[in-house]
Amino acid sequence: MSVTFQVLGDAGRDNALLVTVETGQAVSRLLFDCGEGCLNPLPFAEVRQIDHLCFSHLHMDHVAGFDSFFRCTYDRTDKPNHIWGPPQTAEILQHRFEGFLWNLVGGHQVSWHVRDLYAGHIASWRFELAEAFAHRHAEGEKPWTGSALDGPGYTVEPLLMDHGTPSVAYVVRETPRVNVDPARLASLGLAPGPWLQRVRGPRADEGEEVVVGGVSRSVRELQESLLVETPGDSVAYLTDFLLNEAAADKLAEALRGVGAVVCESQYRHADVELAVRNRHMTATQAASLAKRAGVGRLVLFHLSDRYRTEEWRAMLSEAREIFPATDFPEHWADAVGA
Repeated sequence: MSVTFQVLGDAGRDNALLVTVETGQAVSRLLFDCGEGCLNPLPFAEVRQIDHLCFSHLHMDHVAGFDSFFRCTYDRTDKPNHIWGPPQTAEILQHRFEGFLWNLVGGHQVSWHVRDLYAGHIASWRFELAEAFAHRHAEGEKPWTGSALDGPGYTVEPLLMDHGTPSVAYVVRETPRVNVDPARLASLGLAPGPWLQRVRGPRADEGEEVVVGGVSRSVRELQESLLVETPGDSVAYLTDFLLNEAAADKLAEALRGVGAVVCESQYRHADVELAVRNRHMTATQAASLAKRAGVGRLVLFHLSDRYRTEEWRAMLSEAREIFPATDFPEHWADAVGA
């Protein structure tokens, strides 16, 4: 299994994040935000394969590319259509849905499910292409703690932050990996074989047995003796919120040990007062958070175009002084010279 990610969009322009989770049996694609032009590098077919679109918030620079996404997917029937975001996401997106003429879609049975993330509960709404998206059908509410979305081989944990409006940070975690410990296998004097496939499978009931070297053994006991669980890959998406002391405390715990954090760096630290006023963060604040949480690496994105290229490079240098494993997205190398 693996979790990979791709920052979309250029330096100083709108950005988004595409996360891909591969389990060997399934591939899931999660898009976080959808700024103007962000989907341009992706083939039409790849956009059609995006399973979930997750908005941090609905400011223009995070939703301006939605029409491009929707043009590729509005009539999709080969997989469910899911959108997530903070409160008012369904209300705002209904205006986007209805911003087109739908006179040629009679009989098309395509549903769109939009979920508003509140602190502690999720409100779900359904929209129908055949109705020209004119009606918002309530699908109820459900409580959530920790993960709000469980997919094949992964979970998504939202965290509501403050951007003057709720803004959602997201953590994608691969399901923990369960493997056979070869040292334990050897210590029991057991030879590997097809029987290990069952041991790696779902937890066994009492009394279930498997034949190992001609001897019947308890599957439950073998699982308890041989299996070890290790954390899977993980990536966090953080953008557009105030990183004050309370937010840093909240995130440091939530991000503990995350493999990669993709985080906005709107401002240089010399402009921290401006960052606070606009409920954004500086590159050095992002680096301090990454260091405190013990993450694997930090990728800075969502740069303000108020700065020149050399100032972007200085921003990266300042962050690296605090957290050396900091970079810009690879495809920005020519633009930022770093």
